[in-house]
Amino acid sequence: MQYMKAVLLTGFGNVDRFELQEVPKPQPKLREVLVRVHATSVNPIDYQTRRGDYQNLVKLPAILGVDISGVVEAVGESVTKFKVGDEVYYSPQLFSEAGSYAEYHVAHEQIVAHKPTNLSHVEAACFPLAAGTAWDCLVTRGQLLVGETVLIHAGAGGVGSFAIQLAKAMGAYIFTTCSTKNLDFVRKLGADYAIDYTNEDYVDVIQRFTHGKGVDLVLDTIGGDTIEQTNVLRSYGRLVSIVDTATPQSLLQAWGKNLTMHFVFTSQHHAKLESLRYLIERQQLRPLIDSVLPWNQVAKAHRRIEQGGTRGKVVLLFVEA
Repeated sequence: MQYMKAVLLTGFGNVDRFELQEVPKPQPKLREVLVRVHATSVNPIDYQTRRGDYQNLVKLPAILGVDISGVVEAVGESVTKFKVGDEVYYSPQLFSEAGSYAEYHVAHEQIVAHKPTNLSHVEAACFPLAAGTAWDCLVTRGQLLVGETVLIHAGAGGVGSFAIQLAKAMGAYIFTTCSTKNLDFVRKLGADYAIDYTNEDYVDVIQRFTHGKGVDLVLDTIGGDTIEQTNVLRSYGRLVSIVDTATPQSLLQAWGKNLTMHFVFTSQHHAKLESLRYLIERQQLRPLIDSVLPWNQVAKAHRRIEQGGTRGKVVLLFVEA
């Protein structure tokens, strides 16, 4: 039996529950590919899982991590989309298979895509989960159209920063909320109107600039009472939320305005990543990197994003470029 190194979560809690261990190297089965991981990135769902937010969905010990960029090392029977040596990127199936904090990963070919040719592995590892979620929200569920208006909450965040770029590529007019220090940052990403939530009420801004009509689509990445703020949406508008809201909220006004609401738990598939690759290679989407760390510094990476203030992804590097 062959072995690989991996960072295992041995218990829920602080970062000291991570351990570097040797575990059996996975082997590809029917329609699966074995990928040598070159880079991964850390997402909020990683530290949320580590601290126990989803412990009913995770069996310990567990390998976390939901972004991968790497190279196909072996293919299983009946694989048709990839061959040994192909550079790929993808997000593992959430909560149903081992994650990316390991030297190797096995995945079904249906969730894997060819890596954009103009990106390094470090850059490509920024995209799968966050940009894929933005795609699910704006394209698949939100059905954003050319010329429509969209409000993207937390535009400087992981999903928000990709959503701004994607909405711009789709020809939408973009409002976004952010802190004072990130106003220039989100404007450079493509936001048409950046709302400083520390000094402005976004509801008032939207009402004023749309002459009381509201926007066509809202992307909620922050939770709270966001889905109750229906005054920012036009009649027959749409809201897409990626937040698991525990507090009961009134949707009476949403009913009165014939609003459509989607609550999104992102799914993994090949076609979405191929569409993103097309936009990336046309330079309509770009990677945003906060910092790059050796992959055995998972604990440091978790602390980095948990403390807040990051701008872009924290990437873990397995193989030097």
